[in-house]
Order: sequence, then C-alpha cells, then structure tokens
Amino acid sequence: MTETSERTAIRLTQYAHGGGCACKIPPGELEGIVAGLIMPDTARDDLVIGLDDGDDAAVVRIEGGRAVVATADFFTPVVDDPYDWGRIAATNALSDVYAVGGEPVVAVNLLGWPRDTLPMDLVTEVLRGGLDVARAAACHLAGGHSVDDPEPKYGMAVTGLADPERLLRIDGGRAGTPISLTKPLGVGVLNTRHKATGEVFPQAVAAMTTLNRDASRAALAAGISCATDVTGFGLLGHLYKLARASGVTAVVDVAAVPYLDGAREAVRDGYVSGGSRRNLAWVEAHLDPGRFGEEDLLLLADAQTSGGLLVAGEVPGAPVVGELVPREAAALRLA
Repeated sequence: MTETSERTAIRLTQYAHGGGCACKIPPGELEGIVAGLIMPDTARDDLVIGLDDGDDAAVVRIEGGRAVVATADFFTPVVDDPYDWGRIAATNALSDVYAVGGEPVVAVNLLGWPRDTLPMDLVTEVLRGGLDVARAAACHLAGGHSVDDPEPKYGMAVTGLADPERLLRIDGGRAGTPISLTKPLGVGVLNTRHKATGEVFPQAVAAMTTLNRDASRAALAAGISCATDVTGFGLLGHLYKLARASGVTAVVDVAAVPYLDGAREAVRDGYVSGGSRRNLAWVEAHLDPGRFGEEDLLLLADAQTSGGLLVAGEVPGAPVVGELVPREAAALRLA
C-alpha cells in the first residue's frame, strides 16, 4: 500500500469520541457552569452583548461608531476527509460572527493533534481547508495555536466588526414575527451515519461549508434585529434560548421545516447522536409537542454542525418555519 492510499484509508472520525458540534457540553450543564461568571464589573455600557442570554459572540462598542465581535469555536472531526473537516470547522467558527450581524476581519487557528498517532501531513490539509474558507470570507488568517492532543480538534478564534446599532441579538424576538431558517436540518444524523458506516453525504458537506454571510447581510438589510445560528443544541435548543431571552413562545410549523436528503431515513435507521438526545431531554419540559412523535422531535433536536441562521423575520429565499407569539405556558410549541 502506498503512502497516499494509507492516508486515504485513515478515517478521522474514528479518532474522536464525538463529532462536530454534537460533542458540545450539554446545554443544561453548560448553563450551570457559566451561571456565576457574570460579574457586576462586566456590566458596562460598552459590552453590548455578553454572557447574559447565550448569544453566539461577544460584542464590544469601540470608538468611531463601530463594535468589535469576538468568538471562538473548535471541535473533533465530523467527516473523514481532512480538507473538508477544515472547511467545515472554519465555516462554523465564522458563523458566530455572522449570527450577530458582524463581518469577520481576522482569525487564528486552534489546533489539537495526536502527533504520534496521525500523520502530520493530514494537518496541512485541515489547515488548507480553513484557509480556503477564510479567503472566501475575505477574512485574514494569521497564525494560531496548536497542542499535542489525544483527539484531533480544529477551529478558529475570530474577530470581526459590526455596527452596534444594527446587530442580530438572541433577545430581540417580538410576538407576531415569522421565523425563518436559512439552511436545512439533518447534518447531525447524516454525520452520525458517516461516522458509523463510512458513507459520504455530499449534500451535508455542501450545507456545512456554506457561509452564513449572505443570510446575515440579508437579515440586516431587511431591518431584522433578532437571530441565532443553529448548531450543537439543535433547532429546538437554539429556538428555546431565543424564545426564553425574548419573553415569547416560538411556534414551529413542523411541515415547513426543510431537511437534507437522507436525514429522515438516518433517524429511522437509528443514527442519532447522544448530543441530539440530550438536546431533546433539555427542552422537553418547555415544549408542547402536540401530535408529533419521536422521529420529528429527534430531527428538530438534531445536533447541527455549521447550521444556518434562525431568524425572527423573513429572509429572502429562506423558508418560514413558524412564528413568535405572546408567551404561553410552554416556550416552544409544535403545530
């Protein structure tokens, strides 16, 4: 076997206990961890978005009518191809800037690599994927930090700029507003199937490597002020956080939610990650499921990696998947 074929045979997903955003710390546990970290001296006027409601990035007002956006995101391999993994992780990290209405300016790599286990030339492909995405986003990529790690991990810390008077916030939802979703769901179950079987799903890779830049700009152009992105906590988890922060109830039109080809079949075949099941367990106390059963609930709670934007408002080209209504007994309701 040649060196090239040996590299091709390496399945990166087999070197990690989880994959992509499905390996996040469960939302309930995470909220308990950070609950005591909002200190009185951080409540300053220039900190426009901080820890309060779980927004996607921090935003700090600076001179000249601008704001700095700061975020970081990294995870274990979600696909076996190192170049695609690099592209997916970079797209996902940049998404946090777009999710608050900012534009990325500069990023640095965050890399963990089992140097005694996996060939180092695979790292070049991972970083090349990240570089290509940064170039497509017109974002500088300047160095970073690496560690010798038992599990491969990759992502970016990203800094961007925004107009502090035109942001997308998680607490800006208002009753009577439609809910738009800018990417189909289902990458979580397809990635779980890929990890288990080696099957490749180009439709999932295409979705995960599509920047949320255009959706973010379209939302701002439409005068929208409330959004979040759909990643590891699934649509239900992220929508619950938005509804809770905004003091409303989110009604999901289940039939209107778009899915990638093969997603429903993957759920039926049992390819559901532990992260998705934890997402559903977290929101169940705040959810009126109506007539819908486990299959729909697991798809709506599916842990996404580099998912789309969930927007309180209509975004051209994106399906409307529900609406925000005055607060009811449950923060989420399926219809």
